[in-house]
Amino acid sequence: MDDVVPLLTPWIRSRGFDLALIVGPSWIMTALVLAFAAPFSSPDAIGPFAWLVLVVGFDVAHVYSTLFRTYFDKRERETHGSLLLLTPLFCWLAATMVYALSAAVFWTLLAYLAVFHFIRQQYGLTMLYATAAERGQTIQQHIDAAFIGAATLYPLVYWHTHLPRAFVWFIEGDFIALPPNVEPVAKIAYIGIAAVYVLSHGLRIYRGEPLNLPRMMITIGTAASWYVGIVAFNGDLAFTATNVVAHAVPYAALIWVYGENREKIQSGTPILFIAPLVPLLLAIVVGLAYAEEGLWDGFVWREHPELFNMFSGLPALDDRWLSFAVPTLILPQLTHYVLDAFIWRLRKDTTWRSTLMFRRALRST
Repeated sequence: MDDVVPLLTPWIRSRGFDLALIVGPSWIMTALVLAFAAPFSSPDAIGPFAWLVLVVGFDVAHVYSTLFRTYFDKRERETHGSLLLLTPLFCWLAATMVYALSAAVFWTLLAYLAVFHFIRQQYGLTMLYATAAERGQTIQQHIDAAFIGAATLYPLVYWHTHLPRAFVWFIEGDFIALPPNVEPVAKIAYIGIAAVYVLSHGLRIYRGEPLNLPRMMITIGTAASWYVGIVAFNGDLAFTATNVVAHAVPYAALIWVYGENREKIQSGTPILFIAPLVPLLLAIVVGLAYAEEGLWDGFVWREHPELFNMFSGLPALDDRWLSFAVPTLILPQLTHYVLDAFIWRLRKDTTWRSTLMFRRALRST
């Protein structure tokens, strides 16, 4: 047994919870796409039911889960009231000004902001799974960060050099095309960084140093899901499934862990974040997501009238009204992007936020 490589398992909540809802989604969705390649390979647009489940039920709904981490949290309102008040105001003003100048520029900027948000989450997850001892190993941190960056940026470069694809981020033309010769250079860089990543862990095995299992699963799962969803497949369903689920589920799971631990500290027992209330909490965020998408479909897109019957009577807006409607409808998403850059800064407040984030911190108190 001396030859067995020891594994670090710094689970955030528990092994089962983390594997199912934080670490596992990227692996699960990638495996599903590979196992059922035929429907995921279709270049056709995603079907209405799949769109409703993936986009509304996962993507848009996870945006509203941020409410439980911010506006529905009394301590956050008291501590960061100005941030919570001013963020949507400035987001709306900025969105309105940009959209008034150019709708195309608006969607392009929004697409790249969303891309940054998605990449940042994957990097953040690797940092969350760093143990206290590993935080001093800056070389491995840099290697892991470089690998996450390469694993997400190379598929994006491939996408930008192979436009148009069968899928888009928001709307057709929101990404700016790159010269085709950029992709081979990016591929070489990706392979090189991946080789360094593999070599670094090989050296740890050789030295008998422990391997951080969940952290490795996050990095490798990210690489697999982004490559399969963007490069290996050219299908709207494949991209949406690997992109949305692997992002939304871990985010909502972290919201749950934070809220559960917060209530344990404040009241001794969870009140809101208990298993029987899961259907109610899901109904709240999915209901808000459905209402938002119904307004989008009624006022702007008019693509899924069969899914939003109650909104089908809304009038189509001309350009003048769209310049106010679009920035207003996009406000929850923009606010989510901006607040996300602040609410997970655990190192800035180790006495409160770090304690709330990690169950193991509660056990040590």
